[in-house]
Amino acid sequence: MVGCKKNAIFAPQMKKLSYYLLRATAYGLSLLPFWMLYGVSDGFFVLVYYIVRYRRKIVRNNLTSSFPEMSEHDIKQTERRFYHWLCDYAVETVKLLSISDKNLLKRVEYRGVEEVEKFFDEGRNCSAISGHYCNWEWYGGLTLTMKRHRDAVLGLIYHPLYNDAFDRLFIDIRSAHGGTCVPKQDILRHLVTLKREQRHYLFNYVNDQAPRWHNIHLWLPFLNHDTPVFTGGERIMKKMDDAVFYVDIERPRRGYYTFTFKLITAEAAKEEEFFITRRSFEMLEESIRRQPAFYLWTHNRWKRTHEEFDRQYVMVNGKAIPRENLDDSVKQ
Repeated sequence: MVGCKKNAIFAPQMKKLSYYLLRATAYGLSLLPFWMLYGVSDGFFVLVYYIVRYRRKIVRNNLTSSFPEMSEHDIKQTERRFYHWLCDYAVETVKLLSISDKNLLKRVEYRGVEEVEKFFDEGRNCSAISGHYCNWEWYGGLTLTMKRHRDAVLGLIYHPLYNDAFDRLFIDIRSAHGGTCVPKQDILRHLVTLKREQRHYLFNYVNDQAPRWHNIHLWLPFLNHDTPVFTGGERIMKKMDDAVFYVDIERPRRGYYTFTFKLITAEAAKEEEFFITRRSFEMLEESIRRQPAFYLWTHNRWKRTHEEFDRQYVMVNGKAIPRENLDDSVKQ
């Protein structure tokens, strides 16, 4: 009993200590100039790709099945370029902790922001959809580009990490330049509050995670796969009747990005069910096919198949219900 009490007392302190040590290390690394950070990244690449071989099998399978038209040589080349970019992503993301607003805007360009502000002028709010493509973490610099609506709430909807220290670190990184981070389970309540307070908002939904079985409501073609996707973001956009943009990200050269806001719909509430989700994945695939190496291929996002879903679940009133929980009449 005494041991349990001691653990209960010291656990919060240990979590805090882990966070402070992690943040101090990350901040110290972020102070390095870019040329040194990319030297660190090149070293990470050798470690991750050749020695640790981090998720090499998953990456190779994802690339091969997504691009059957590619030769083996092109697949391997894309694979190596991906791991180089993944290591760059890590050091670029840490850099957000200390990079100045001025230097950040030298390296990233946000196009189409004036279209977002036009909706704000009309008293409307906006949502954006992106994927795990290029460095989506640099989206947070968008707050620096608003000209007429500097008080608008701009941010990212995120899935909290299991490790508390890393979760707090990523919140620090994503809010370092004025962005707002909201856990996905809290976003609807947050948007309703902002609307009640008559504050404009633009939140970005990173929409290409793999849903759990019971959260699957839609399958669609994506990168040569029958792919299960989340639709909760679209339901929120329609409920709030937001204008919806797709964020097309490009990496013209190392350490530089372009974010382009492309309108999907001006009135989400008027669109047919799943139109927004389908169109955003079509646009994401166009981005990926333009520069395949910059997608997050380490995720095993196609581990759930439609065939296995049909064996285990039945869709009832838009919800995935385990077959074992249904009576015989519904199963048939």
